Amino acid sequence: MEKGRLEAFTDGVIAVIITIMVLELKPPHEATWQALLGNWPVFLSYALSFVYVGIYWNNHHHLMHLVERINGKVMWANLHLLFWLSLFPFTTAWLNEAHGEHGQFPAALPTAIYGVVLLMTALSWIPLSRFLIQCNGGPGCPLALALQSGWKEMVSPILYLIAIVLANFVPIVSCVLYAVVAAIWFIPDRRIENHVMANK
Repeated sequence: MEKGRLEAFTDGVIAVIITIMVLELKPPHEATWQALLGNWPVFLSYALSFVYVGIYWNNHHHLMHLVERINGKVMWANLHLLFWLSLFPFTTAWLNEAHGEHGQFPAALPTAIYGVVLLMTALSWIPLSRFLIQCNGGPGCPLALALQSGWKEMVSPILYLIAIVLANFVPIVSCVLYAVVAAIWFIPDRRIENHVMANK
């Protein structure tokens, strides 16, 4: 099967996810800088989630660039990825709305659940990549060669797990770790682009 519909569907779902997230940004009731700046935690959590969604969209685009075809396994794996991505608006909104004891931000449970969604989204990338490789020639295909030695894929789940545990004690540190992982992935991954350029 050709990949066009899968790419178009994924782009549409991601666009809806971003739209839902931005609708959760509520304007302040007062026309003052103090009221605007008082919403900084909400904006930061939105910005973090926006960056994560953007990272997945960017990497998905690169992933699909090196394949010619898809099959049923790829389609279900892609839906698995989109399921976890679709939870970003919910977990981001809960992170903003719920506060812990004495009203501190962020609260422990929403911070941990946010990390669980990040972890599961990262893990859902694994079967998608593997099924795409299987469908497009196996270990010797361009995608498999381009994705060799991916240290980011190994480090990210470990940091997520640490952050989820820490959310019960120091949730703000968990948020910092989530931002660190986003920063790691925000730096462009040149493996696929380098492979394309080397084989032109």
